[in-house]
Amino acid sequence: MAYTPRSVRAPRLAGLSLRAFSTLVDMPGIGPLLRAQMLEQVGIPKLRAAAVAGTSPSRPSWLDHGASSPDDAHAHPGRATTAGYAHPSIDDYTEAYRKGTADPVSVAKAVLAARARLDAGDQPLRAFIAMDEGDLIAQAEASAARLRAGTPRSWLEGVPIAVKDELDQAPYPTTVGTSFLGKSPAGADATVVARLRAAGALLVGKTNMHELGIGVTGINPHHGAARNPYDLGRATGGSSSGSAAAAAAGFCPVAIGADGGGSIRIPSALCGMVGLKATFGRVSEHGAAPLCWSVAHVGPIGAHAVDVAAIYALIAGADPHDAGSLGHPGVRLPGAADLSGLRVGVLDSWFEHAEPAVVEACRVLLDNLGATLVRVDLPDPDLVRLAHLVVIVGEMAAAQLPHTSNGGGAPTYGPDTALNFAIARSLSASDYAHALRVRGHLAEGWRHVFDQVDVVATPTTACTAPPIRPDALGGESDIELLDRIMRFAHAPNLFGFPAVSIPAGYDAAGMPIGLQLIGRPWSEDTLLGMAASAAPLVERRRPKVFAELLG
Repeated sequence: MAYTPRSVRAPRLAGLSLRAFSTLVDMPGIGPLLRAQMLEQVGIPKLRAAAVAGTSPSRPSWLDHGASSPDDAHAHPGRATTAGYAHPSIDDYTEAYRKGTADPVSVAKAVLAARARLDAGDQPLRAFIAMDEGDLIAQAEASAARLRAGTPRSWLEGVPIAVKDELDQAPYPTTVGTSFLGKSPAGADATVVARLRAAGALLVGKTNMHELGIGVTGINPHHGAARNPYDLGRATGGSSSGSAAAAAAGFCPVAIGADGGGSIRIPSALCGMVGLKATFGRVSEHGAAPLCWSVAHVGPIGAHAVDVAAIYALIAGADPHDAGSLGHPGVRLPGAADLSGLRVGVLDSWFEHAEPAVVEACRVLLDNLGATLVRVDLPDPDLVRLAHLVVIVGEMAAAQLPHTSNGGGAPTYGPDTALNFAIARSLSASDYAHALRVRGHLAEGWRHVFDQVDVVATPTTACTAPPIRPDALGGESDIELLDRIMRFAHAPNLFGFPAVSIPAGYDAAGMPIGLQLIGRPWSEDTLLGMAASAAPLVERRRPKVFAELLG
């Protein structure tokens, strides 16, 4: 159907106005009126009025798992190719260790020194919530010993990897970006972390995130705003803000993020990285905080498509602790990409609903990739947005019930998080049920689109990284900005499709632009192959702040 560009309109709140408003929305009398007004501003009446014939399933039928087949989980990453500046890759670390120009201990010490340096000053990077020096050095010494003995655990031996503080990683607590969770260390690693550790990765610390993942700027009032390595005065995007900042700033070739509504792809785009959200269930959620179970994904963020592909293949696959991960087809790594026969769908009116510099960069990259562009009609992207909004915030509010309904007093949320949860709680059970029916109905439209094309392309975000305003450091509610950042993120989460954000260039201020590629379920190899093919086509730039770990 035709897409009519529109923007959500609502006043921006920060500082005193935000704190006052977040208090008012929970007060008797005026609170329900304010919450109803906010629901109207974001468009919930449109969702409630959406007609859905029959009893549409809440989940796309094609996400029923297919037959299993062999996978490539232990394949070695290939050589990263790029134009312009090249971040150190996984292969660069393994080569430095082989030549003896660096070792895991020297890298661990460089990580510690770089964090101290970049977190000092008036605009600290704040990529990390926590970094345990004793644990990091102990890991590095054990890794270095294995390398000296000629017994590395894998090609990942000693390579630094950072993990979003939404996943359990012993001996760290898991705060999920809050001030009240994570009072005790995690007793065991999340499955993804365990697989990285078993491969010999050097787990350098827990990365910053937007509180409880219920925001997309990366501004955290408890742990500090994660700042963009391309301009410390600008945001990273979120919620995997610290993971994208850590990878962009050179702390690691790949970091682990999580994505319920663009939270891997958005910061990847704004920080100039490659970010993959795989097919729903493809990567185990065991040991990740249960925030939004029907739209949640864990995945890699890195500078190079080949490294992202290698880490994806390592962490994906069946996990007996997560039933949703069982029965999927085998994991495939991309081969040599021939894009000449690939059909890429574009809904022009939606694609162009972004800043001119974003549209131009994404158009140029698509043209240069050489695939066949096909004009397609998509189910109303705005209705997709609304259905996803109700599903994700409804599940997030439900996930917080143990902390909000135990009679022990409300958790100490930041004011923007408190406001978001107040709005979420004002949605009804029928709103959630109807959103699930709308999800199933809209999914059928996307299925027909994938009968016509192999991939759907959009900008990843409608804008580049926004400035961090001084009054936002204690929390910010800016629905118009949120809409611009999330405009293209909803469908892959709502329907479980794999999607990748790849670097597409820079705006006039030198801020990165991302192109999003959305595929059929289990087509990660196609998306990553396109990402690798795009790497030499976009001249990359070195961030303004950087951690030099290899000397």
